[in-house]
Amino acid sequence: MCGIVGYVGEAQCAQILVGGLKKLEYRGYDSAGIAVHSNGELEIIRSVGKLANLEALLAKDAPKGTAGIGHTRWATHGRPSDENAHPHRHKDVAVVHNGIIENHLALKESLRAVGHHFASETDTEIFAHLISDEVEKGASLPEAVRRAVGQVHGTYALVVACSKFPEQIVAVKNASPMVVGLGQGCNFVASDVPALLEHTRDVIFIEEGDLVVVEKGGVSLFDLSMKPVQRKVTRVDWTPMMAEKNGHKHFMHKEIHEQPRAIADTIRGRVSLEEADVWLDGFDLDAQKVQSLKKVFILACGTSYHAGLLGKAMIESLAKIPVEVDLASEFRYRNPLVDSDMLAIAISQSGETADTLAALREAKARGARTGGICNVVGSNIPRESGFTVYTHAGPEIGVASTKCFTTQLSALYLLAVKLGRLSGALSPEKARELLGQLREVPQLMEKALEQEGAVKAMAKQFVHARDVLFLGRGPMWPIALEGALKLKEISYIHAEGYAAGEMKHGPIALIDQNVPVVVLAPKGAGYEKMLGNAEEVRARGGKLFAVVTEGDTEMSRLADGWVTIPDAPPLLAGMLAAVPLQMLAYHVADARGTDVDQPRNLAKSVTVE
Repeated sequence: MCGIVGYVGEAQCAQILVGGLKKLEYRGYDSAGIAVHSNGELEIIRSVGKLANLEALLAKDAPKGTAGIGHTRWATHGRPSDENAHPHRHKDVAVVHNGIIENHLALKESLRAVGHHFASETDTEIFAHLISDEVEKGASLPEAVRRAVGQVHGTYALVVACSKFPEQIVAVKNASPMVVGLGQGCNFVASDVPALLEHTRDVIFIEEGDLVVVEKGGVSLFDLSMKPVQRKVTRVDWTPMMAEKNGHKHFMHKEIHEQPRAIADTIRGRVSLEEADVWLDGFDLDAQKVQSLKKVFILACGTSYHAGLLGKAMIESLAKIPVEVDLASEFRYRNPLVDSDMLAIAISQSGETADTLAALREAKARGARTGGICNVVGSNIPRESGFTVYTHAGPEIGVASTKCFTTQLSALYLLAVKLGRLSGALSPEKARELLGQLREVPQLMEKALEQEGAVKAMAKQFVHARDVLFLGRGPMWPIALEGALKLKEISYIHAEGYAAGEMKHGPIALIDQNVPVVVLAPKGAGYEKMLGNAEEVRARGGKLFAVVTEGDTEMSRLADGWVTIPDAPPLLAGMLAAVPLQMLAYHVADARGTDVDQPRNLAKSVTVE
């Protein structure tokens, strides 16, 4: 959930480390720090708050050195403070760490029993003490790290520096993301690719249990028995400019407008209208396996869970296979009925979401076939899934997901058509029609984006609201949930999404002139009932705002404000309806002056439970 950067090379590294951490600010953090090998010692500079605070300290007296590690922390154990900020040090050893040490209490007690004293409230500091003890016994730094992690139960992306070994840093990974960058006369390690793109596009995605020794002249990889291992080098096609704002005020705004391109990229090369089929690299299910499936489980959290709810409608409608959508954080704890005739699909933007990864492993352990939908090549969920449908959203920097959500919907639609063809539920003619409609979505989304002026004007009426309701029916219900999530994530206004038929079962009690209600009412099944819901809101003095199909006259007549989306089939209209809701959340938050890209208490990649 936090950001890690490490560097060994020829250049002064303090600003390189901070520059890399800036590229990881999207993950969310509450403190930052660096440790640099300087004049035979490790010099550590840390500060609570934003990176600007750390930069101010470095401007006064930056450490000189060509090797170091850096970190942005999001508090898990211990409050945000200078003392709890990473890197943590004990004697000659400094560490940065993402993850959680589950047996930290027992380890800390045993270390205190032999005379150790701790300077922070964190679990991470334990690593520094364990490794330092091993170095004092004469172990090399890689061996000391190996011995230390052998005593730990939990998750970690750990990077270690030691003043006795000034020309190397060591990294090790267990269930938390880590990537190595290969440069000329320098090498890097980081928790995510954007930190490296300014310096290199040649990377190695570290696998579970890998221990990496990073030096100026090269990188060596081992397993936890110190046996050398080989991992392939990947050329990342993201450029540094892809992670810049390109003139937009915020990354989120830029990413909302990138959605037509992102969806086109996700579809491109996968749709064959001639053969009425979908091509998915690595897809490992044939017709016999698909026809034997009794159920599909979709496992996801947050925005990805909302995508999964609409994915359920897609798969059940197009492939005629029952689908159950589970919050991944609950799946393991309800003793799910899973067997080998079922397919579990994990959805995660980062591919490292801890709850989703754990749910995938649970389904796999119970015999299910597995698949993933993910935006990050080489991350854990793709590596552990039988097949993966990669979205091609590119880097998403804003914490509140936008283009990753709609590309997940695109990927789910492709998967639904593929399963439908293999199950026999879709004829070639019907599949060809459906895929043709999907290919039109990027152009339709461009038209939806043209409504931004109307959305911005409507947003002014939400700025001072305390509560907002979002209502939708059928495929629009997950979009209502997502619209509410976006608004509360970045504007800090309480918002709830409901299936519109549920309004009379409780939420209607909240409606008065101070509670705006957003109804998703494109033409199609349920439209007449949505008109009834709108009348109920009006009768109670509520302020009504609507997302409607172009040309609508009935719902727009009832509404205090409305925006339009192009006409589209029900299973695809949700992608279009998501756009004005994203823009609404953005403009409300911007008008309220909140931190749009890095909302409080949130992180982009949730790598702890």
